[in-house]
Amino acid sequence: MTNKINLIESRSPHAPADLVTSFPAAGEAGVQAAMRLARAVQHDWASRNAAARAAALTAGADAVQGAADELAALVVREVGKPIAEARGEVARSVSILRYYAQQVFDPVGALHEPSGAGLLFTRRRPLGVAGLITPWNFPLAIPLWKAAPALAFGNTVVLKPAPQALACALRLAELLNLNEFQVVPGDAEEGAALVAAADVVSFTGSASVGALVREAAVRRGVPVQAEMGGQNASIVLPDANLEAAAAQIAAAAMGFAGQKCTATKRIITVGNGEEVRAAVLAAVAKLGFGDPSDPGTAIGPVIDEAARDRVVDAAAGAVAAGGRILTGGKAVHGLQGGGAGGWYVEPTVVDGLPADHPLACEEVFGPICVIQDAASVDEAVELANGVRYGLASAVYTGDLDRALDISARLDTGLVKVNAPTSGVDFYLPFGGEKDSSYGGREQGKAAQDFYTSTHTITVGPAR
Repeated sequence: MTNKINLIESRSPHAPADLVTSFPAAGEAGVQAAMRLARAVQHDWASRNAAARAAALTAGADAVQGAADELAALVVREVGKPIAEARGEVARSVSILRYYAQQVFDPVGALHEPSGAGLLFTRRRPLGVAGLITPWNFPLAIPLWKAAPALAFGNTVVLKPAPQALACALRLAELLNLNEFQVVPGDAEEGAALVAAADVVSFTGSASVGALVREAAVRRGVPVQAEMGGQNASIVLPDANLEAAAAQIAAAAMGFAGQKCTATKRIITVGNGEEVRAAVLAAVAKLGFGDPSDPGTAIGPVIDEAARDRVVDAAAGAVAAGGRILTGGKAVHGLQGGGAGGWYVEPTVVDGLPADHPLACEEVFGPICVIQDAASVDEAVELANGVRYGLASAVYTGDLDRALDISARLDTGLVKVNAPTSGVDFYLPFGGEKDSSYGGREQGKAAQDFYTSTHTITVGPAR
């Protein structure tokens, strides 16, 4: 009797009949085999000097840069990211690798005055094998902003990418060409097996899955970080440059079909509701919608049928609760330009909902956002903070004092002033508050803290 092979398939959201890749799921046994290989090479990798690790990461950067056009096209095909954003992600991936190729030369400890005779110092050491679980929406950048620092500081990596982004992960592994970087195809079973075996765990995904990852890692006593989404608000004050603010908010809410953890999900007006509505709707209408391979497209398909249906259902639920759809709310079938059968939904703006309505409180990963009105700055801050998430927020105003005051009161890990909620600088710490994040920050100098442990070493004189 032949055992049935569980295949992981990745299909284009623009044209679901297009099978991008198909690969057998690793299963628990496959994860364990990848862990054994990663463990077998970890000591040698960690014992290499900084220059050797820097050279390996630089070679990876060169390989990714050399395949830039191929990778951008693959990102467009596999996850439906508009081509301009896909090219930006590839460039960012190269920058991440080059940045951490230099971070290997940072200090790994400090010399201290001893309390007696001898030598007293601290030294950072890698934790071992890093288990990484990554989503599909940034299929190159998120795996690399986790893997590059893990590798730079002497760890090896086993990556379990989202099934929808498997082709990107496998191609990335080919380009890096490191035994220290292993990819295991799979879904929940493989993710659980990885968390059960890794020495340090980094996860990006939904809050529900992130909670399971966090709990499993904590039970084992291994370091874990989890980035789990947001319900990000942009506050627009009456003195804001409304045209510029609306353009940024529309792009942050609807770009890549709203499929970013930092996407704007709520627009909070402060005494200027009608003006903001008009400006945002005009800005949304200007965004290109359609085939992601078209350079003029800003809004492509959502990742799959279930994602499309969640947006449509959320819009219908808003109307049923007394809300109003200002634009969008419907699935698009037979999209002109070859997208027939693709998972497209109109960019959608809703208002008239109570603050506790699910669409105003919970993340719907798609091109949909809510407009809320506040009578004062204090009420706007209360609305912005009144959700369980705390990833990103934005304030639009020409008053610096007010901007700084509001920024200090927002319960989010990232606060932007006259800048969109979306977008992250790879050389700065990234993470949120409340249910958006758990554990240490990602990226920048913070990554060294997460992927290493500090040892204190005392050397006394020989007697």
